[in-house]
Amino acid sequence: MSKQKSRNTRIEMELRKALFALGLRYRVHRRPVKGVRREVDIVFGPARVAVFVDGCFWHGCPKHATWPKNNADFWRTKIETNRRRDLDTDARLAEAGWLAVRVWEHEAVEAAAARVHEIVLDRRAG
Repeated sequence: MSKQKSRNTRIEMELRKALFALGLRYRVHRRPVKGVRREVDIVFGPARVAVFVDGCFWHGCPKHATWPKNNADFWRTKIETNRRRDLDTDARLAEAGWLAVRVWEHEAVEAAAARVHEIVLDRRAG
């Protein structure tokens, strides 16, 4: 599992390229809130939007999650722990005034980029 990329994945790079093409500028792989040791994939600082690109397996996608049969207890615990950590991260960011946006790896890049674009523009205006 150590060979699995955790940053700059194909879907993350495609999303960043699409967001850039829409005119958005961002930071990558940052920790926007001091004291919260969670790294955000794409950060829109002034708008306070944190975008996470989540893998269907690792984060237990409701559509595509699979439960391995080998070492099943370990994997169920691992994936459920990831889900709880994601919820905790979203709550901590919200307490600090940030909006966490989750993009699943199976989502169409153009649709995800349009959704993030709209959210960022709304947050900048408001």
